Amino acid sequence: MVHIGLKAMPRKSLPNVESHTDELNILVIDNDKSHREQTSKYLSEFGFRVEFTCSGCAGVQRASQPSWHAIILAANLSDILWLDVLRKIRAVSRIPVLVISSLMDEASCITSLNLGADDYLSTSTSHPELVARLRAVVRRAGWTSHESPVPVMHEVVVGPLRLRLGSYTAFLGKRALNLTRTEFEILLILARAGGKVCTREELVELSKGGVWQVFDRAIDMHISALRRAMGDGSREPRYIRTIRGVGYALTIADFPQEP
Repeated sequence: MVHIGLKAMPRKSLPNVESHTDELNILVIDNDKSHREQTSKYLSEFGFRVEFTCSGCAGVQRASQPSWHAIILAANLSDILWLDVLRKIRAVSRIPVLVISSLMDEASCITSLNLGADDYLSTSTSHPELVARLRAVVRRAGWTSHESPVPVMHEVVVGPLRLRLGSYTAFLGKRALNLTRTEFEILLILARAGGKVCTREELVELSKGGVWQVFDRAIDMHISALRRAMGDGSREPRYIRTIRGVGYALTIADFPQEP
């Protein structure tokens, strides 16, 4: 397990650090209680409003709330890989994310940044530098602490198909679709692909995590359930096409028009 050990420095040695930040809201996702509390206490001293969670799955749920100005994501989670947490956050939000990790190899850094991290810090990063980098990503996000946080994308729309992210509800036109959470996740992935083919491996990797699990052998079953819910035929499906030997794709052009 990776432990986060940010180095604290006394306030008196930081004459250039401002004493307040206009109460920016920060979510800390960190599995280590002592380090999580150290970071939260230090940030609170500089005016940040800090809340924290110890699990990645809970962090993903909390990140969907439109109240955060930035998220600190530690690479020490025990329930889900931090890269999966980052991927899921980026699927619903543009809130700045700082990853803190002891894995300072180039590959981990590049992967995190490519998945949407705004910064990638070492566990040896001092608290004053963390404060400075938080302010920097907030500035780059294009708003000030006096404004509302970066908006969360609450809904994905493809023609008459609407997926509401916060409630995990889906509608085809005015008809609500009765979907399980896993089916919703798979349909969301297909919708975000914009008609491109998603392989079975991609569907498994992007939709699994937390208390729900997806296995390769079950993908076909979930696709069949999605087709039934959407009123799609299994022999000649209109909305979800099977690409033999590859995977599935959402056929956007065949969606019915809104009445």
